[in-house]
Amino acid sequence: MAAGASSLDEELCCSICSDFFKDPVVLKCSHSFCGVCLQNCCKGSSSRECPLCRTRFPEEDPPVNIVLRNVVQSFLKQRNEERVAEKSDTPEKTAFRCELHGQKLLLFCEDDHELLCVVCQTAKKHRNHQLCPVEEAAQDKKGDLRASLIPLKEKLDKFTNVKQECEKTVKHIKSQSQQTEKRIKEEFEKLHQFLRKEEEARLDVLRKEEVQKSQRMKKKIENISKQVSILSEKIRDIEKAMEAGDISFLKMMKDNKDKPQCSLQDPELPSGALIDVAKHLGSLNFRVWEKMLEIVQYTPVTLDPNTADRWLSVSDDLTSVTHSGVYQQLPDNPERFFPCACVLGSEGFKSGKHSWEVKVGNKTAWDVGVVAKSVSRKGVITCKPKDGFWVVSLRNGEEYEAWTSEPTRLRLKRKPQRVRVQLDYDRGEVSFFNPTDISLIYTFKDTFTGTLYPFFSPCLIEDGSNAGALKICPVLVSVTMMSSQ
Repeated sequence: MAAGASSLDEELCCSICSDFFKDPVVLKCSHSFCGVCLQNCCKGSSSRECPLCRTRFPEEDPPVNIVLRNVVQSFLKQRNEERVAEKSDTPEKTAFRCELHGQKLLLFCEDDHELLCVVCQTAKKHRNHQLCPVEEAAQDKKGDLRASLIPLKEKLDKFTNVKQECEKTVKHIKSQSQQTEKRIKEEFEKLHQFLRKEEEARLDVLRKEEVQKSQRMKKKIENISKQVSILSEKIRDIEKAMEAGDISFLKMMKDNKDKPQCSLQDPELPSGALIDVAKHLGSLNFRVWEKMLEIVQYTPVTLDPNTADRWLSVSDDLTSVTHSGVYQQLPDNPERFFPCACVLGSEGFKSGKHSWEVKVGNKTAWDVGVVAKSVSRKGVITCKPKDGFWVVSLRNGEEYEAWTSEPTRLRLKRKPQRVRVQLDYDRGEVSFFNPTDISLIYTFKDTFTGTLYPFFSPCLIEDGSNAGALKICPVLVSVTMMSSQ
C-alpha cells in the first residue's frame, strides 16, 4: 500500500517541476505538464516541442487535462484528510501500519522481535516462528520490564540513602572542623597564657635584679663620693699650707705633719655587679619547655571519635569515653561501630611493644583490649581471637572474663581500679595487668597480621549502675639530658 502510494505520487507529478500537477495541459503526444511549466520551458524557443519526446505541437495553447486535474485534486484532498486524522488521534489510538503492506501491525514475532501484519506472517522469513497478538506480547514485555525495575529501584534507594548519608557527612565535617578549631584555639590559648605568665615572671626577676644591683652600685658611688670629698679637703689644706711662708710653714709643719697620711683603702670595682645575662637567656627556650611539661599531659593512646558508636560520648581531649544514654545524629561512616557501644584508639600498631593504662574505677561492666583493623564494625560483634578480638571484660561488677574461643573466667584477688594493656606485636602477646600490684590478669598468645588498634567499651547497664567513664591514664614525661661525645 505504501509502495503503491509512492508510485501514484510519481504519476501525479509534473516532470518539469517534480511537484503535483497544477492546471495540467496535455499534448498530442499524450504527455502532460503544468500549464505554467510548459510555457516557461518553451519561452524564447523558435520551435514548440514536448520536453520529454521532442514531438512538435501547434502554436495554439494545448487543451487542459481536466481528468488529470480532478484526479490530482482528489488525491491531495484525501491525503490531507488522512494527515489531519492522524494528528488528531492520540498515540494510543494511532494505527501503526506495516511499511511493506500498509496493514495494521497486529502480531509480534518472538523469534525476531518484530511487529508483523497479517500479510507478514505468511512470509517465508517468519514461517514456523512463534507469533502472538500485539496486546499479549506487550503485556509480557511490560511484565519483564516491571520485574527488571525492582533491582533498579533497589539500587536507586541505595544510591539515595548513600547520597543522604554523604550530605549528613558534609554537615558533620563542617561541625567537626568548627569544634576542632575551637579546641585548637583553646589549647593554644592555654599555652599562650603560660608563656605570657612565664615571660612576665622572668622579666620580673630581671627587673628585680636590675633594681638590686643598681641600688648596690648607687651606695658604692655614694661611699666613694664621701671618700673623694674627704681626700679633696685634705689635699686643699695641704696645698694651702704649702703656700705659706717658710717660717710659717715650718711652724705649721709640726701641727700638719699627720695630714698627708691617709688611712683609706684603695677603691675596687665590686664583682658580680653586672646583670647575669646568661642566667636569663641561657637555654631559655629549653628551660621554658622543661617547665611547660608541668602543665602538659601525654597519653600514649587517644580515642578516635569517628569509630565511636552513636551512644558514646568522647571527651574533648580524646582520652575518655562514656555511655551517654543519648543517641547522637552522626554519620554512619564505615569506621563507626553500630550498634555495639565500642570505640577504637586513633593510632594502630604493626610492630613493636606498646603499653597503656585504662582507669576503670568502680564501673560494673567494661571491655578493654586490642582488635584487628579488619574486624566487622556493623551488627552483632563476637569478641573472639579468630574474629580479630583480644579482649578482657567485667560483668555484673565481679565477673571477669577473657574472650577466648570460649569465655575464660578469671579469678582476681582484688578489683583493679586500673588495667594496664601491654602489646608485644612481634612476640604475638597481649597481656593485662593490675598496675597497683603488677599482678597478671591474663595473656593472649597469637600470631598477629595487619594493624591492631586499642579497643574500649564502657558498656550499657540500663539501671544506671554502670555510670562513669573509661579513661586513658596519662604518663609521666621527663627530660633526660645526655652529653654529646
